[in-house]
Amino acid sequence: MGKEQFKRVHLIVLDSVGIGESPDASIFGDEGAHTLGHIGEAMGGLHMPNMGKLGLSNINEIKGIAIADEPSALFGKMQEASVGKDTMTGHWEIMGLNIDKPFKVYPNGFPQQLIEELEQRIGRKVIGNKPASGTAILDELGQEHMETGAIIVYTSADPVLQIAAHEGIIPIEEQYRICEIARELTMKPEFLVGRVIARPFVGEPGNFTRTTNRHDYALKPFGRTVMNEMADAGYEVIAIGKIADIYNGEGITESVRTVSNMDGVDKLLAVMKKDFTGLSFTNLVDFDALFGHRRDPLGYGNALQEFDVRLEEIMGELREDDLLILTADHGNDPVHEGTDHTREYVPLLVYSPSFKSGGEMPQNETFSDIGATIAENFNVKMPEFGKSFLNLLAEKV
Repeated sequence: MGKEQFKRVHLIVLDSVGIGESPDASIFGDEGAHTLGHIGEAMGGLHMPNMGKLGLSNINEIKGIAIADEPSALFGKMQEASVGKDTMTGHWEIMGLNIDKPFKVYPNGFPQQLIEELEQRIGRKVIGNKPASGTAILDELGQEHMETGAIIVYTSADPVLQIAAHEGIIPIEEQYRICEIARELTMKPEFLVGRVIARPFVGEPGNFTRTTNRHDYALKPFGRTVMNEMADAGYEVIAIGKIADIYNGEGITESVRTVSNMDGVDKLLAVMKKDFTGLSFTNLVDFDALFGHRRDPLGYGNALQEFDVRLEEIMGELREDDLLILTADHGNDPVHEGTDHTREYVPLLVYSPSFKSGGEMPQNETFSDIGATIAENFNVKMPEFGKSFLNLLAEKV
């Protein structure tokens, strides 16, 4: 550990908050996608004065958010270099990895061989086995599950295998054991998925609700990340929200669970009150899980405005030698066709109370520029991918 320009870096991923189609969007079927832009239009204008002051509309004008005459943050946008538009790919790239082979997705359900192996290993039948909304499939198959004890298996446009079961029918520990077996089976190259997710629920037919006992069984990142380098060098790496699951615990010194966006902000504020040297890394997933995939632009817009109110509290906790980085991991345009993520640029807002002014940053060609900047700040091994913009920050202090 050496002399750091910023003692603490607080990195917040606003999950799925994209800011316009990437140049390669057509390859992914995402022409015209613009998560923030379309939400602004659907809302008749977004009221986000705090993000606005940082320079959000200076990146790409969003209806309702004024372009800042004197933005307080460095602002820009980043293009994803990896082949994919899922959570793991985006987050792994942020921390210095380049994913050149996409994870497997199963738009027609999982291979029968995998399903039969899973049934044999767990002693239960599988129902579902198709892409579905997590709430819709409970309405469709929840009662059958309760009557038969069969597990509900489903997927999405993401490389995930999700297993839903009622906590009153299959105890939570057994649900986790089933997911561990599914994870073992999907480590085979022919079935490789990014994550197996336990999706426990409670309630009665017609009124099912998913509980906070979700658990993700991720892959270990394919290489060392900036977080590994930081933890090995003695820095704290505090993961808030689903970050620990995304990186399978790699390079993380402390993990803080959350149940919602606002709980995530509460947990971040508590971490910010502590004295530490290193990184806090927060994921706020509700934008994606509750509103993007469900194609709910108004709910999404309200959640963004709710975060913007709390951003004032976050800014108030920043110390002179703190750095705040706001970004996203992909898009999820709630007016786009289907229910999948969208291939978009993501916003980049970088702020410190020590900045004398903000300004525009050159476009970043990979999310890994964030990881490279963090690595240079803490004097640890630089990632293979990414270009640090720490020098731009030094000019503003």
